[in-house]
Amino acid sequence: MSLDTVKSAETTPDVTQPYADLGLKPDEYARIREILGRRPTSCELAMYSVMWSEHCSYKSSKVHLRQFGEKAPQTDVLMVGMGENAGVVDIGDGYAVTFKVESHNHPSYVEPYQGAATGIGGIVRDILTMGARPVAVMDPLRFGPLDAEDTRRVLPGVVAGIGGYGNCLGLPNIGGEVVFDPTYLGNPLVNALCVGVMKHDDIKLAKASGPGNQVILFGARTGGDGIGGVSVLASETFDAEGPSKRPSVQVGDPFAEKVLIECCLEIFAADLVVGIQDLGGAGLSCATTELSSAGAGGMHVVLDRVPLRDSTLAPEEILMSESQERMCAIVEPSKVDAFLEICSKWDVEAVVIGEVNDSGRLTVEWRGETVVDVPPRTVAHEGPVYERPYERPADQDALQADTASRLPRPATAAELRATILRLAGSPNLCDKSWITSQYDRYVLGNTVLAMPDDAGVVRVDEESGLGVAVSTDCNGRFARLDPYAGAQLALAEAYRNVAAKGARPLAVTDCLNFGSPEDPGVMWQFAEAVRGLADGCLELEVPVTGGNVSFYNQTGETAILPTPVVGVLGVLPDVRTRVPMGFVNDGDTILLLGDTREELDGSEWAHVVHGHLGGTPPMVDLEAERSLAAVLVEGAEQGVFSSAHDLSEGGLAQGLVECCLANGIGARVELPTGLDAFVALFSESAARAIVSVPAQHRYAVEAFAEMHGVTVAEIGTVGGGSLRINADIEISLSDLREAHTATLPAALA
Repeated sequence: MSLDTVKSAETTPDVTQPYADLGLKPDEYARIREILGRRPTSCELAMYSVMWSEHCSYKSSKVHLRQFGEKAPQTDVLMVGMGENAGVVDIGDGYAVTFKVESHNHPSYVEPYQGAATGIGGIVRDILTMGARPVAVMDPLRFGPLDAEDTRRVLPGVVAGIGGYGNCLGLPNIGGEVVFDPTYLGNPLVNALCVGVMKHDDIKLAKASGPGNQVILFGARTGGDGIGGVSVLASETFDAEGPSKRPSVQVGDPFAEKVLIECCLEIFAADLVVGIQDLGGAGLSCATTELSSAGAGGMHVVLDRVPLRDSTLAPEEILMSESQERMCAIVEPSKVDAFLEICSKWDVEAVVIGEVNDSGRLTVEWRGETVVDVPPRTVAHEGPVYERPYERPADQDALQADTASRLPRPATAAELRATILRLAGSPNLCDKSWITSQYDRYVLGNTVLAMPDDAGVVRVDEESGLGVAVSTDCNGRFARLDPYAGAQLALAEAYRNVAAKGARPLAVTDCLNFGSPEDPGVMWQFAEAVRGLADGCLELEVPVTGGNVSFYNQTGETAILPTPVVGVLGVLPDVRTRVPMGFVNDGDTILLLGDTREELDGSEWAHVVHGHLGGTPPMVDLEAERSLAAVLVEGAEQGVFSSAHDLSEGGLAQGLVECCLANGIGARVELPTGLDAFVALFSESAARAIVSVPAQHRYAVEAFAEMHGVTVAEIGTVGGGSLRINADIEISLSDLREAHTATLPAALA
C-alpha cells in the first residue's frame, strides 16, 4: 500500500475513504474537505475522526455546557477554569489544588481490569500536567444488579484494576461510591477522580508557545493497544452482543507511570517546560493539535522519531494510538539537554519529535513525505457543534404521577425493625469493604479520613494542617424522576458531605453520564441536568472547574439512569478539626439538624422493598443546604461535635446504622413527635444531618442552628450495644453488622 501524502490527496480527490467506519458523518467528512480544500489524507482523516468524536469534541454537549461559564459565581478562588486539563483552585497559604473526574465506562465493560486501570492512569496524568503532585484518587462506580452474571464478570475486574493501578502508583483511594441498578447492566460507569497539590507558581498549561521551541515526546513507547481507544469506544452505543472490542482498550503500566510522575515533577521544579500535555484520549493527535492550537498556532512533527513498541504500525495508527504513560512537552532549545538529562536519570525515554512555529499549520512528516497539513484549531477546537433536538420523554408525566404513596408500608415495630435490617444489607447501602479493602487508603501518610466516611480528607501542609475534603455523589433515580432537581440533589449531597467533615465547600467537578444524545428524551435529561447543576452552583457559589461528558451509555434502546456525578472539594484550615462520621463517646447527645418531610419517591426503601421508581424526588432547598453547611463548618471549627453524618439514601434509619457501626457504639433514639415513625426513619429529605455532641456543647450547637435558621431536634443518646428506637424497636449491633457486612462477600466470593 503506497503512502497517502498531502501531494497525492491533492491529485486524487475521488479516492473512496472509510470515514463512516471511523465514526464520521457524511456532513462532517464534507466539512473536512471544505476546511482543507481537498480530500484529507488517511492520517488527517484519522486525526479528525478521533478529535471530532463525541468523547473528545463534546459536539452534542457544548451548547449546554456553556452555562457553567455564563452562570459562574463570582469567586476569587478559581485560578484555572474549564478548558485546561483540570481546574485549579486557591486553598490559601500559597497552595493550590487541582481536581477532576472523568469516565472510562465503555473500555471498562470491554476489558474491566485494563479499562478501569487506565482510567485511573489517565486522570492522574491530567492532574500531573497542571504541574501538581497527585495526592489521592476516588472512584464513583455503577454496576448492574449485584446478582447478575455480567456484574460478577465486570465488578471484580474493575475493582482489581483500580486497586492495582492506584496502589502501584502509591496514591491513596479516599472515597467514591458503588451503586447497583438494572440500567447499568451492560453499561457500567467507571468514573475516576484525582486530586493534586501545587504552589501557585507551579501551574502549567497545555500550550505550545514560542516559535523554535522543541516538541518532546517522553514516557512509554507507542504500541498498537488503544488504537481509537476511548475516543471511539465512548462515542457509540454497544449492541446486545456484549464486549467485542478488546484491541481498542489501552493497556496500563502503573510502574512506568510512577516513574513518569517523579520525572515530570523534577522537570517542573527545574522550570524546563513552557507547555505540557498528556497523551490520553486521541493520543498524539490530541496532544499535537491542542498544544499548537492553544499556543503559537503552528508545529512541525517528524512521526518517524516516535519510539514504537511495534515497528509495523502505520502512521495513522501512531497518530490514533492511546498507549498509556506518555507525555508531550514544549521546551526551549537551551533547556532541551537538561530536560533529556532528567529523563535519562529516571530511565524515561524521551525524543525530540518536532518544533513549534508560527505557520498556523500542524504538519506531520513520515518517511520524508508530508502526511498531515491542517489548521490545528479546526481539529482540536473547531469541530462540529450540534444542537440536538430534545423533548420531555413521553412517559415522564406518568412516571411522576406514580408516587410511592400507594406502596404498602411497615406499620408494626417488628416490621420496621425488619425493614431497617433489610435496607442495611441491600446492595446500595451495605458495607462496601469487600471493595475498598482492595485499595490502599493511607499510603503517603496524609489521609485523614477515607471511605466509608462522608468525604475523603487529605492533609496538604504538614506544618499548618491545611487540607482538603472531597466527595462525589449522584442518585440516578432522583435524576430520572426530575433531572433538573436530581442534578441539584447530587450537588447538594456532595456539598453537605464535605461540610459534615468541617470543610468549607469551594469548587465542583462533574462527570455527566447519559445515554445516546441522538435520543431526544435522553438529550432532554442532559439539558435539564446541566441547567440544574449550573443554577445550583451559582446559588451555592461553587464554580465548576471542569469535568467530563460521557454519552452513549446504553445497550440497544436501554439507556442508563441519567447519572450526573458531582464532585465537591472543600478546604479545612486545619485537618485536626475534621469531624468523623461514627459515634464516639457514651453519653453524647444526638441531634437531628434540618427538616424531615414525607419524601419517599425514588427512595432506597421504594427501590429495595418494592422495586418501584416513580413520583418526584425530595425537595431541593439550596438555601437550607447553605445554612446547614454553615452550622456544620462553624461547629467543627469550634470543636463542638463528636461526630457528624449527612442523611441521604436510606434516611435517618441508615444514618443511625452507619454511625453506630463505625466504632461499634450503640444509641438510644426517640423519634421526633409529629411524624409517623416510618416517615421519620425512611424519608430521604435533603439538607439534613445527625451530629453527636458532648453535653457541655449542646447549647452552642443550638445557638449556631438558631443563628442560621436550621431546625434542631434532640433525638437520643450515644451508648450501649444496640440501636434502640423508641421503646419497641431494638437491634443488637451484632445483628446490624451481620446484615450490613454479609451482602457483597456472599455475592462475589
